[in-house]
Amino acid sequence: MRALGSVNQMASVLEAAAKIGINHLETAPAYGPAERFLGEALNHCSTIPEGGWVTTSKLLPGLSFAEGQRQLDGILQRLGLNTLDNLAVHGINRQEHLDWALSGDGAQLLEWAVSSGRVTQLGFSSHGTSALIEQALQSQRFDFCSLHLHLFDPQRIPLARWALDQGIGVMAISPADKGGRLQSPSPTLKDDCRPFDPLVLAYRFLLAQGISTLTLGAAAAEDLSAAAQLAQEDGPLQRQEKDVLHQLEQRKRRRLGNDLCGQCRACLPCPNQVPIPNLLRLRNLTLGHDLIEYSQERYNLIGRAGHWWDTIDASACESCGECLPRCPHGLNIPQLLADTHSRLIAAPRRRLWS
Repeated sequence: MRALGSVNQMASVLEAAAKIGINHLETAPAYGPAERFLGEALNHCSTIPEGGWVTTSKLLPGLSFAEGQRQLDGILQRLGLNTLDNLAVHGINRQEHLDWALSGDGAQLLEWAVSSGRVTQLGFSSHGTSALIEQALQSQRFDFCSLHLHLFDPQRIPLARWALDQGIGVMAISPADKGGRLQSPSPTLKDDCRPFDPLVLAYRFLLAQGISTLTLGAAAAEDLSAAAQLAQEDGPLQRQEKDVLHQLEQRKRRRLGNDLCGQCRACLPCPNQVPIPNLLRLRNLTLGHDLIEYSQERYNLIGRAGHWWDTIDASACESCGECLPRCPHGLNIPQLLADTHSRLIAAPRRRLWS
């Protein structure tokens, strides 16, 4: 989704990926010319990973059966493939998206995709709630899932572990960029993670959980340097890694003091539907790790990204106080939400896909 300057740019990323052992390509029709560039680049790629490439693409939910058939054939044509290894429903973010996949046109389309030999495995990506993701996983319809699993947002790790135990593949969505813009970490975060690079530490955290695949979002060959360091490094965390992760947590707690939101979610539901934990997580990252650029970027997507992101920001808090007695840490939640808004509100930026 990022190597979109030219076919040559895409080909250089593929060559570099294959040389360090990467074999999984994940794309979507929604990513501009990505599929076409990939298809053309694969024809010119002189290095092929052992066992060949594994390719994943996606279809948005809500398509009619006929339109879905047309779009899937378009995917195969652009990629130059007869069979797609993995087809994912692109964004099961709401209940109606899951309902589409499990019944009606969606179910018919997914069944046809496999029975016709066009697709080997079915899965889904989700930016939705943990409850919705759990429902999708337990439907027994999917062979893999793509989830937001991040060092700084591990709330879905238990779902990932459950899926892995059931033989369902798990891919982490953008553990670098959406995980905190860790490709360009703050000086504070760099210092907190020494002697490790923050991005490498974040990757190792996920690999040690058994996560099957990490998406890297490479726009150039050099963007794969962190991944190159981690070939065969999917074992348990080493003592030094655990010590640094503990240090990272302790420094965050010291900087936030009694204002640290523990992400227990006991404050919910909010009568105004304010996503309190999600917003205070951004405040945690801002003050705890100096991830201000990332936090502002995510905060200012609220209400501007449809069902791909939260729709209500902290300004919707009316200080009704319903959340206060539910917080086990006695946080002044309305005050912290107001502080979050004042720190992070900024002019909206261009959104890269979702």
